[in-house]
Amino acid sequence: MQKTLTLSILLGYFLLLLVISRLVSRRENGSNQTFFTANHQSPWWVVAFGMIGASISGVTFVSVTGMVLKQDMFYMQMVIGFFFGYLAIAYGLLPIYYKLKRPSIYTLIGERIGPRAHYSASAFFLLSRLLGTAAKLYLVCLIIHEFLLPTIPFWGITVLAVMMVWIYTQQTGIKTVVWTDVLQTSCVIIALIWILVSAISQLGFSAAETYQAIISNVHAKMWNFSDWSSSQLFFKQFFSGIFIVIVMTGLDQDMMQKNLTCRNLKDAQKNMLWYGVAFTPLNLLFLCLGILLGLLAMHLGLPIPDRGDDLLPMLTTGGYMGTGALVLFTIGIIAAAFGNADSALTSMTTSCCVDLLHQEKKPQQAAKRQRKTVHLLLALILIVAINAFYWINSSSVLMVIFKLATYTYGPLLGLFAFALITPKDTDRFAPYICIVSPIMSLLFQYGIESFTSYRFGYEILLINGLITWGGLYITSKYKYKKQAT
Repeated sequence: MQKTLTLSILLGYFLLLLVISRLVSRRENGSNQTFFTANHQSPWWVVAFGMIGASISGVTFVSVTGMVLKQDMFYMQMVIGFFFGYLAIAYGLLPIYYKLKRPSIYTLIGERIGPRAHYSASAFFLLSRLLGTAAKLYLVCLIIHEFLLPTIPFWGITVLAVMMVWIYTQQTGIKTVVWTDVLQTSCVIIALIWILVSAISQLGFSAAETYQAIISNVHAKMWNFSDWSSSQLFFKQFFSGIFIVIVMTGLDQDMMQKNLTCRNLKDAQKNMLWYGVAFTPLNLLFLCLGILLGLLAMHLGLPIPDRGDDLLPMLTTGGYMGTGALVLFTIGIIAAAFGNADSALTSMTTSCCVDLLHQEKKPQQAAKRQRKTVHLLLALILIVAINAFYWINSSSVLMVIFKLATYTYGPLLGLFAFALITPKDTDRFAPYICIVSPIMSLLFQYGIESFTSYRFGYEILLINGLITWGGLYITSKYKYKKQAT
């Protein structure tokens, strides 16, 4: 019964995405311009609403809900920092990108530093996005495999999911993604609210009792202003949140490509601000849901799973919250998976074609054929990467993603900082500096934590970026000094 229901939802949802893709592309010829920029005709409110679903992803849907039972609500300190990061993007980075008038934001690095730096930025984005997307899809595919479709092998689920995404994005790319994201965001929000109401109903709480149960819960701790050795300290979380958003959104081709489909800069800024405003209360709801699900598990006499990611799937697929919650959970998790994977696959294709292959120099038809080949190859690589996470079997995917980001996005932060603040010709050394800086950051973190009580949070991202910027600055000065003599 459950297998039939899940397959029916998956296929029905996929057909709905195909219908949207067909409607969007019916007057298009599948050109690269449409695939990369949606012809700069996307309404800002559509982009803003759709980006919520892309950011939430299956990881937020499951991991944020589960993390509250192990790490309390300290995550909100980082979420507050996220909002100020969105402000910095709206008024600091978007004006620069709109002046650039290119589908890829990494063109800026090429123009201000040089082609090797350009390639390095694109390569680190591709690595970061591939790892992040694979980790998020791993979690969703694992849930489908363990709780919904246990008779289908994990690799079969990954192939099915990724190839579905490839099919509906391969014609018009980002133009399709902007509109399918609206459907996916709607499904995720409806699923969240339904499961939240279902949990409250199962507990028999009134609105006032729900509020009291949450704020009085042992896991409701949200602020840490005193323990400087803790990675949960407010200042570490807050400033890390700002820079994580600047790097993982503002310096990320995936998220910025959607913003660049807006009609003008003003619309793109409105989109970013409204998106930032909506993101904070949604994350708070996910954390509150985690507390309520913990209470529900205790109420039902169920053991809290060792892995926080399993809490929501256990209750919804185990029949403890009714058929409606099961259906909405299945729809929500599938929508979140597609919403993250489609834009990631599109943005990686864009970066490969524009930054690495320089398709603007090729005839239109040849460039189009090459783009389709790249799109398919990246889909296959993504399948392999997801299965690699399955073999690793990480216990907390959200933390793994952010941890990876501190090392793989650090060089991007350093490259952009150098290009914007101190642009000089240091192109010869850029690839080596970008490779060395994450290694130096890791060694620095290991050394400090080995000999002191200090524990790094995501502030290692700033150190990583600073090492990259410093390396670029030193080598540029050395080069100019050598030329002068």
